[in-house]
Amino acid sequence: MDTSWRSRLTSLLLAVWSYIRSAPGTYIWLAVLFVTTVVMHHVSPSQLDDLLGERSTNLHNLSEDPVRALIRSALWISGGGWLFYAFLYTVFHATAERWLGTLRWLTVVLIGHVVATYISEGVLLWAIRHGRAPETSVDTLDVGVSYGLAVVEAVLTYFLVFRWRFFYGFCVLGFYGLALVHGRTFTDVGHFTAVLLGFACYPLTRGRPGHLDPAAVFSRAVRRISRDG
Repeated sequence: MDTSWRSRLTSLLLAVWSYIRSAPGTYIWLAVLFVTTVVMHHVSPSQLDDLLGERSTNLHNLSEDPVRALIRSALWISGGGWLFYAFLYTVFHATAERWLGTLRWLTVVLIGHVVATYISEGVLLWAIRHGRAPETSVDTLDVGVSYGLAVVEAVLTYFLVFRWRFFYGFCVLGFYGLALVHGRTFTDVGHFTAVLLGFACYPLTRGRPGHLDPAAVFSRAVRRISRDG
């Protein structure tokens, strides 16, 4: 490897490390998810069912120890690989944390995770009491980080310059709205609720510096590629 390539690689690694340090909450969370994902791949299917069942925010666990259930459920990935979530966390969570600051970002995540969980499980409880779902649904598996991701995706609407906000917000609302219409599960309710909560978190975004203009970013990227090419 010649000196120029070594210098470029060093610069790239330093840039990546700087980006990670600028969003500590996001990447600490990802590190925990990496560990729990490794655990999931080293236990038997029956052990995994028991493991996730104990960490689920289902009606049974929420009634027994809600705080513990809510914390533990956010430390496991339900479906999808860790690399896929690492990409989503970098695009959405890290961007939001860098923009809002760690405390405000975490507040948004907690609002989405906690409130959307209770509303979705409340819908499930209503369905059970009205005979629309079996009694065994109190133990339905509900783990993962998707409510926290949905709420952050929505709050990032306010990170965009004004002319792009409606388009982006409509896309986020449409994506989760269509999932709710077609799926009509309690988790679909939770995701859609988290999106609405993200839009409602506007007061937490006021006064934050900087707004992203996708068109300007694209233009700069094209110019850079043309110059380097």
